[in-house]
Amino acid sequence: MLKLRKYFLLFLVFSLSACSESMDKLHGMPQSENMPRSPINTEALAVKSLLSYDIYVEGEILHAVFVAKSANPKHPYIAYLRSENSGQHWSAPVEIDQYIPTTLESAAGNDVQIAAHGDDLMAVWQVTGEIPGMGPLISLYSKDGGLNWSQGSNPTASDVDQSHPDLLADEQGRFHLIWLDDRDENGYQGLRYAVSSDAGQHWEWTQTIDDSSCSCCWNRLLLGPDGEINALYRDMEPRDMALAQSSNTGKNWQRISTVGEFNWQFDGCPHNGGALAKDGQQALHSLVWTGADNKAGLYYLQSNDNAKSWTPPQKMGDGSLAFHSDIAALGDERLLAIWDARGAEGSVVMISESFDKGEHWSAAKQISTPASSATFPRVVATKTGFLAMWTEQKPGADKLWLSAILK
Repeated sequence: MLKLRKYFLLFLVFSLSACSESMDKLHGMPQSENMPRSPINTEALAVKSLLSYDIYVEGEILHAVFVAKSANPKHPYIAYLRSENSGQHWSAPVEIDQYIPTTLESAAGNDVQIAAHGDDLMAVWQVTGEIPGMGPLISLYSKDGGLNWSQGSNPTASDVDQSHPDLLADEQGRFHLIWLDDRDENGYQGLRYAVSSDAGQHWEWTQTIDDSSCSCCWNRLLLGPDGEINALYRDMEPRDMALAQSSNTGKNWQRISTVGEFNWQFDGCPHNGGALAKDGQQALHSLVWTGADNKAGLYYLQSNDNAKSWTPPQKMGDGSLAFHSDIAALGDERLLAIWDARGAEGSVVMISESFDKGEHWSAAKQISTPASSATFPRVVATKTGFLAMWTEQKPGADKLWLSAILK
């Protein structure tokens, strides 16, 4: 497996400088791929530590949204940007928070969300309600590819506490949203769902997928082999990861399987969701974390029957304390897993790659900067390889948004 490491060609992208192209000049003068890069220029934007981010792939276009601290502690900077060349160049950010002058509750692990279908874009995040630390979701939409934004409607038309959203746009342009809330006021959260056919201006079929779920873990949506909608979430009892599926565009949902049956009995919040990807042969791939006794750690699983069953869990991380994770698939057999793990000098971001559909994995390799604390990684497949992102902070410095192009 060590031989697989030679296939990693890492172009680390630090927050040193950013491209200054406007949104209509994304294809400017090409530059060397190994030149230091950043999705944003914090100095030019007059923003500080990164608070939250999300990335979404639509064909050959990468869409991103981020939140960073500003001079006003009650009003962070929220903006949208995009790349049309696999993350080598990014558009100038378009500020969108001015449309929602409300205190933000979204943060790492409960991140802002972005999804796109053609020129239709939607962003979702949590704002502060009557009780600090809690509040409803709000949505914004753009009909012109992200140049202009308007406020959409709340998926439940209520102010109940709503958190940990995830967004997905299907091939017909419908936007699907899942989140957690305690609408029944029974003391615990449930997994909820709504769909919008007009990018969030209106919502349909607001319903419950599971009325009893973990209260603090992120959720993931993924289109299945035949257009099914898959929702990966952490169940209440046991605290294993569950997968629910809808085969009729969200009208009805069914819990299909447990992704890693560890039987983890735990009355608490691990603050760690799962990861889900689909390869070119329509197999599903997942990373899940468990704290079960004598089994604690990060695991890889695969399903070849549309999530009905999963392969035995394969432990990841080479013995490290792997925690938050993500996974992406490129073609029929190539996979890349990314996670953060505790290191001697703080948390680090590691990657491992498989060229045989998850049967074997390369030795884990650190891609975050030494002597920094790096957390909450994401990875997406692009037309040229993979793009990884994470947050990183040196002692006493601001938290940066970094990325790496992996070919």
